[in-house]
Amino acid sequence: MKRNNMGIIALLFIGAVFGAVLVSGVGYLPTSIAQVKIGSDTPPEIVDNPSLTSFNNSFVGTAEKVTPSIVQITVLSKSKSNPHAGFEFFFPKNEMPRERQGGGSGVIISDDGYILTNNHVVEGATEVTVNLLDKRKFNAEIVGTDPLTDLAVIKIDSEDLPAAYLGDSDKLKVGQWVMAIGNPMALTSTVTAGIVSALGRSVNIIRDSYGVEDFIQTDAAINPGNSGGALVDLKGAVIGINSAIATNGMTGTYIGYGFAIPINIAKVVAEDLISSGKVKRGYIGVRIEEVDSDLAKAVGLDKPHGILIQQVIEGGAASNEDIKAGDIIIDVDGKEINKPNELQSYVASKRAGDKIILNIYRDGDYIKRSIKLKLRDEDENSESIAKEDDEKSERKGEIEVVSFDNLGLTVRDLKSSEAKQFNTKYGVLITKVKRFSKAENQKLFAGLVITEVDRNKIKSVSELEDVFENKQGEAALLKVVDSEGTSRFVGLVIPE
Repeated sequence: MKRNNMGIIALLFIGAVFGAVLVSGVGYLPTSIAQVKIGSDTPPEIVDNPSLTSFNNSFVGTAEKVTPSIVQITVLSKSKSNPHAGFEFFFPKNEMPRERQGGGSGVIISDDGYILTNNHVVEGATEVTVNLLDKRKFNAEIVGTDPLTDLAVIKIDSEDLPAAYLGDSDKLKVGQWVMAIGNPMALTSTVTAGIVSALGRSVNIIRDSYGVEDFIQTDAAINPGNSGGALVDLKGAVIGINSAIATNGMTGTYIGYGFAIPINIAKVVAEDLISSGKVKRGYIGVRIEEVDSDLAKAVGLDKPHGILIQQVIEGGAASNEDIKAGDIIIDVDGKEINKPNELQSYVASKRAGDKIILNIYRDGDYIKRSIKLKLRDEDENSESIAKEDDEKSERKGEIEVVSFDNLGLTVRDLKSSEAKQFNTKYGVLITKVKRFSKAENQKLFAGLVITEVDRNKIKSVSELEDVFENKQGEAALLKVVDSEGTSRFVGLVIPE
């Protein structure tokens, strides 16, 4: 039996070899590997395409020029976070801080050792090490950090370093070719290419109400380790600092696009951090919101554009000028503004003491106002300047309740005991908002107080009924206040 099996195996092997010979069309087995011919004797036809050659050389030249200015950063830090997230049951709740290693990339911005990177790269660091392209290694000190833009500056003790050229991110166009240079996944000096996919992106990764997000979106591949590296144009100018990536939430790796901080913001932050260790950022002192179509109709704009001022902060820069809640900022210093982050990023490129010119739409007119920016510290713990003088006329008898079914909104008169809680002296309380209604679509919810419609005070439910009756088929501008006394404006079209 054993002999038979061996015979079958031998036949199969020989058959396989013989079959291979037959398929090859050769009647014998090659006696030497040297007889096997590979490749063609005819080189490809050379097509003289100067444009293609020049385009290709742009990438090559940019990589050669900028790569020496990009460094690898290694960070040691103390962390209390559990490395086995999701398995806390197996580990003590009050574990001691443990040392961990991380890092990213950085851009040399001066020949004497200043390096620009992300705040999240060096945050909490106890030791920072920088590796250059020429394999030299330095210990670095943290000069300063700015969590509100996710930027930081570190310094190494060296001279005659290859500082990068910092370009002008305001000149970027969607569709423009760019390259990302950094150290992803510990693969040093990696270069990827793509285009500018979008500008002015806000992705809500800076968890602070004063955070500045005006990202350049790109499809040039960016992965963990690219943070703090350079986004450059094909002239070799750094136009952004790579900061964030979109991931699938599982592997944490690149799935198609990443985000970079515009270099015009980064330059101002870096200069402040180098000169004083902190950012002297100026603030207008307003709370703002995007203008939607209903709001535009309510205030008489021909289309939704500009930024609505929901609140003016007492003691802030705007409170010193003729700026009011309900004003709509159309442009700043001639630059059109349509999203809150566009205004925030522009102001972030200025310093306290700088003046800006706002073009404002108010009650059908356009007016200009000059504002001298102030430090944020002067604005903290302040309240709205919107303080009303008129007393609410308390309704006698039973509290009136009315439902506006066409809006999905139910309101009642405001009790005197509630007025103080809302920091108002008049208004009607929203008690119910129907799911998927017009009211809900405009971010109205139970617990808000309607204090004004079209800048006229509302002191009772009956007054609101009269106003809505007269506004059928038109848009109304509502002023609402929440339980913390914070007001905002809402545009609401009243159905016929």
